[in-house]
Amino acid sequence: MSRTAWFAGALAALAAGGIGYGAGHRGDPVPALVAAARTRFAAWWPNGAAPPIPAAATGSVVYYQDPDGKPVYALAPMMTADGRAFRAVRASEDVRFGLLDDAAGPDAAGAEAAGHRPDSGARAILYYRNPMGLPDTSPVPKKDSMGMDYVPVYADVDGGGPVVTVPVGRIQRTGVRIATAERRVVAQPVRVPGTLALDERRVTVVATRSDAYVDRVENVTTGDRVRRGQPLVHIYAPEINAAAAQLIANPGFDGARRRLQNLNISESVIDAMERTRTVPMAITWSSPRDGIVLQRNAVEGMKAAAGDTLFRIADIAVLWVLADVPERDLAGIRVGQVATVRPRSAPGRTVTGRVAVIYPQVNPETRAARVRIELPNPDGTLLPDMYADVAIDTGSAEPVVAVPDDAVLDTGTRQVVLLERGEGRFEPRAVTLGARGEGFTEIRAGIAAGDRVVTAANFLIDAESNLKAALQGLASPRDDRQAARAGGAP
Repeated sequence: MSRTAWFAGALAALAAGGIGYGAGHRGDPVPALVAAARTRFAAWWPNGAAPPIPAAATGSVVYYQDPDGKPVYALAPMMTADGRAFRAVRASEDVRFGLLDDAAGPDAAGAEAAGHRPDSGARAILYYRNPMGLPDTSPVPKKDSMGMDYVPVYADVDGGGPVVTVPVGRIQRTGVRIATAERRVVAQPVRVPGTLALDERRVTVVATRSDAYVDRVENVTTGDRVRRGQPLVHIYAPEINAAAAQLIANPGFDGARRRLQNLNISESVIDAMERTRTVPMAITWSSPRDGIVLQRNAVEGMKAAAGDTLFRIADIAVLWVLADVPERDLAGIRVGQVATVRPRSAPGRTVTGRVAVIYPQVNPETRAARVRIELPNPDGTLLPDMYADVAIDTGSAEPVVAVPDDAVLDTGTRQVVLLERGEGRFEPRAVTLGARGEGFTEIRAGIAAGDRVVTAANFLIDAESNLKAALQGLASPRDDRQAARAGGAP
C-alpha cells in the first residue's frame, strides 16, 4: 500500500470516529450519523454528489428475515444458530411485483405496499378481508393473529362482485395471456390400437362338388393377384362328364343342364358343350373374383374329394379394422362415425373409414368391446393382420362455446375461468364443462362466445390476487354467528 493511500484511510477512520463520538453525545440516531458522514465526504464522490440516503422503513412488521439475507423467514422474532436476531421487515420493505404509483406520494406507496388503497374522497367500504387471502371477512376493521390489518374492499373497485385487481406491472411480469371464447367443434377422439383383417364377405373358396382328379394347374400360386375369370385349374370328374353326356344326348333337356349347374359348372362351359356337342376331358375352373390367392392346395395328379379346397381367394379392395374400445368409452361410439386409421407400416399415412359394427359383447378379461371399421384399400397396399392406430371421432359435429384447456381452473368439485375485464381486473366465473378434445373444453354454462379468458399465469393470479378469498369470502358476513367467528361485531 502506498503512503498516500495509507494516509487517506487513516484520515477517513479518524473522521468517522469523531463523527460517531459527536453523534453519540448528542443522542442522534444512526440516520443522523449517516447524514453527517454524507455531508463531510460529499466532495469525495463523483461530481461532488453523494448517493441518496434510503428512506426509513414504515408500516407494521410483516415478517422476519435472516440477518444475512438468506431466504429464511419467520412470522415471529427468531434467533440464528450463532445468537443473532432475525431482521424485522416492515410493510414498505416488502418486495412486490406491482408498480407503486409514485404520483400518489410516499404515504400512498406505503399504504399500497401494506395491502391498502388510498381512500380518495367518500368511498364506500363493503367489508374487510383477511390480508393473507384466507376465506375470512369482517364488517368492521380488525387485525389477524399476526397483527396485520384486514384489507378494506371498496364498492367502486370490486363492484360488489367477485372481481380481483392485479397491478399492470405484475401482469406484464407473470406472462398473462388472454384468449377469446368462441364457437367451434370440439373433437373428442377415442384412440385405440387396431388390427387389419379380411372382409369375410369378400373371401371365396374354389372347390368341386364331386370327386375329381387334378389334371393341370395354371401358373398361379399363393400371394399372386388374379382377375375374375382367370383360369386356375383343370380337373377331370366322372360325375361331371356323365352329366355332360346326358346334356348332349338330350338337347334342350332342362334336367341335364340343371344337374351340371348343381355340380358348380359355369354357364360359359355349359354353353360351350351345347354349342360344340362335345364333352371335354377336363373342365377348366376359373377365379370367381378379383383378389389375392391366399391358399393353393391343388397339385397336379392329386385326387380331390368333394368339397376339398383347391384355392382360397380374397378381395382386399376393402378391409376391416378390428379395434377394442374400453368399456368407459363405449357410450360415445356410434355406427357411422368417422374413424382415422394410421397403419404402423406406413408412418405419416392416414386412411379414413367409418364405424360399421359395434359387436354386442364385452370381453370379460379386457373389459373392452370390439368395433369394426370398414376401410377402403383401392391400391392394395394395406394387408391383412397389419397393426394400426385408430382414432374415432366421438364429439358432436355441432359447434359449441369452447375455451382452451389451460383456461379452466379445476378444483375437482368446482370449475372456474378468469374473465378479463380490462385495466388489470379479472373476474372468476364458475362454469359448467362439457366435452374435451384437441386442446379445447366445451363450456355449457357460465360464459358466452366473445368473452376474454386468461389462459396463462392464471394460477399466479390465483396466488397473488387472493382468488381463493374472492371465490369463497368476497361477501359480507351473512349472520351474527359468522360475524362472531370473524372477530367483529354483528
